[in-house]
Amino acid sequence: MKTAAMPSLRVEPELRNAVENVLQEGETLSLFMENALRNALAARQAQQAFLARGIAAAQEARASDEYYSADQVLEELDAMLAQSGEAL
Repeated sequence: MKTAAMPSLRVEPELRNAVENVLQEGETLSLFMENALRNALAARQAQQAFLARGIAAAQEARASDEYYSADQVLEELDAMLAQSGEAL
């Protein structure tokens, strides 16, 4: 599989030094940057999925005219938590 290059990144020398000071044994600056990109990507994807689920839930609630108060939701979550504690 071919790899693709990312654009070079210009940073202040202090930032580069700070990153180099926290690299783990055997870790390169390139690997650190790749991991940072992957983590940021995963966070953005999770955020987008969360928003999509929220929008879908809101649309479903409007369509069905079925809404739940925060107190109802918290009560149900408390019951689920209590039940899972019993199972342990």
